[in-house]
Amino acid sequence: MASRGMAATADDVAVLDTSGQPLLRGVEYYIKPAVTGDGGNFSLVDRNGSCPFYVGQENATSTGGIPVTFSPYMEEESVVRELRNFKVEFSGNTTCNQSTVWKVGEVDLVTETRLIGTGDNASFLNYFSVDKGEEEPLVNGSYGLRWCPTQLCPYCRFACAYVDVLVENGTRLLSLNETAAFPVVFERATI
Repeated sequence: MASRGMAATADDVAVLDTSGQPLLRGVEYYIKPAVTGDGGNFSLVDRNGSCPFYVGQENATSTGGIPVTFSPYMEEESVVRELRNFKVEFSGNTTCNQSTVWKVGEVDLVTETRLIGTGDNASFLNYFSVDKGEEEPLVNGSYGLRWCPTQLCPYCRFACAYVDVLVENGTRLLSLNETAAFPVVFERATI
């Protein structure tokens, strides 16, 4: 029998921002690399002159980026929790008339990896999670983003992967990587 005095399980742990506060549904945050000089804040980027349909990073010297909001899978949840699924959406509009909700794209034939793009197709491809690193602990206070939609698709566990950075022609694109997470922190955009 469970007791309120017992330690919280991993999926009850709130994800914290850089000021130590829990990430909240609908509040704007910048996603930043945990290691200085490892690229800039997350943003929409174009690829090969396309509309900015891809999730990537500003360059390391930029102070820009686009804030995001988080929407936990469970409607009653107001706090983003480790290992639980949520949608990520860039705040603001795009000139390309497409949703800015993150999604896992098809396998790219050139890079042989799955890039993170945008577009809400109301499927498990739009749901991500976050953790502190299961096998290898990440940089102190940082998190690893993952695509692992197990709340929606328990059988998808075999396809889980971490979000990492792929550099293509000088553009930093987010992609999936099975072995290592790109360490990030979350900074509240407005207080």
